[in-house]
Amino acid sequence: MLALFDLDNTLIDRLDAFKRWAAEFAADRGLGAQDVAWMIELDADGSIPMSTFFTHVRERFGLAESADSLWQGYRDRLPHLVTCRPAVLESLDRLRMSGWRVGIVTNGMADNQSGKIHHSGLVDRVDGWAISDAEGFSKPDPELFEIAARRCDTTLADGDWMVGDDVEKDVAGGRGAGLRTIWIDRGLSPGLSPGADHEVPDVLDAIALLDVVC
Repeated sequence: MLALFDLDNTLIDRLDAFKRWAAEFAADRGLGAQDVAWMIELDADGSIPMSTFFTHVRERFGLAESADSLWQGYRDRLPHLVTCRPAVLESLDRLRMSGWRVGIVTNGMADNQSGKIHHSGLVDRVDGWAISDAEGFSKPDPELFEIAARRCDTTLADGDWMVGDDVEKDVAGGRGAGLRTIWIDRGLSPGLSPGADHEVPDVLDAIALLDVVC
């Protein structure tokens, strides 16, 4: 049995880490609270490409660094601000002890995403991961899910699951790869019914469901 998990805003709270990064960035450059709020709004919960984000940031604040340099600095720093709740780490341990293989399948830059996996403690709680930048495929492409399964020393099979918060990338992508799916609505859009097998507000609820269906 294989359970694949999205990373950002599923296993870890990417939005919380981003807010802390924005506050640090503003403090380092003498910016104010309104500038922090502007960056959080521009980021739109991670929906804008970061290359575009930093192009706008550079222009708005008249920064000398290039957008690429700002983006690299962000990727260097953000993994250190990311945390994974102890309850999530413990639940993943229990899932693996009960016979599941556990993997991460995530879009993003390899340095940023792998840094998050290592600094959050997830590196010791999963069997493998696949990152779009490193593999050359992005969710919802089924190939990235298949690569993630191979990284976990298995292949996709009936009864395997994908858990994530993105309707297109995680739910539709997982279904396209032949997986059953659990949608993490994060309490933001309950009842949207995007075609997932189950809908829950938090990854801990998803892991509890997997304990039942096994």
